[in-house]
Amino acid sequence: MEKLLATWDLEPTVIAGGVLLLAAYLLCHPWRGWRAAAFVAGDLMLVLALISPLDVLADNYLFSAHMVQHLILVLGVPPLLLLGLSQHVAARVVSVPALGRAERYLSNPIVAWGFFTFTLWVWHLPLLYDATLASESVHVFEHLTFLLSATIFWWLIYSPLERLRLGSASAIAYLFTAALSNSLLGILLTFARPGLYAPYLNPVDRYGLASLLRNSLALDPATDQQLGGLIMWVVGALVFLAAILGVVSRWQHSAEPEESWSATG
Repeated sequence: MEKLLATWDLEPTVIAGGVLLLAAYLLCHPWRGWRAAAFVAGDLMLVLALISPLDVLADNYLFSAHMVQHLILVLGVPPLLLLGLSQHVAARVVSVPALGRAERYLSNPIVAWGFFTFTLWVWHLPLLYDATLASESVHVFEHLTFLLSATIFWWLIYSPLERLRLGSASAIAYLFTAALSNSLLGILLTFARPGLYAPYLNPVDRYGLASLLRNSLALDPATDQQLGGLIMWVVGALVFLAAILGVVSRWQHSAEPEESWSATG
């Protein structure tokens, strides 16, 4: 395990990006309550996903580690960053004509849902997936498209501006169908033939971790692939379920005053 803990990849561009993102946030927002905490958590989660030993495992050894990283980038980081934004800053951004037009187009539920789902599925095609492991530039592009498509997707649920969010019933359908799509992909990966992604069959053991993973942890390629599919299938479904429950709670909370008025009237 000491070898694994020593594999931090302190990529300067990732760290600088995280610092700049936080600095930009602090310039625009007062440090206040849970919103700031959510943004900092999302920023920290993003940086750690890309420089911690998880990244080394994902890029070199384990499909399952890559699935954890992907879920962090699409289901963890964007919602936290959006929850951290204030109404004031969000209103100023969408008031810029070009950005407002882009927001109106991209926040069409069909566009946002389709872009998110297409991005998730296309990058798991073996040809493209293997390309990300062979080329750092392709890998960076993949991560950027994950973050962009997921931010657009979650904007319709967690926008600071209530008028830009989906209505409760539409939001539940939007999240439920996305959960089905994610689960279907996870199921296909779980039951696909072993060795779907060739680089994980005989990885170049540049960090000396192969023995630990294959022997001590019993993560042979077939087991690793099944575990990765289950992570996407089960963990992803739980995240979407939590989001749906959040929408239901918000829906009930918004209905309480009207119900109370009706009861007294």
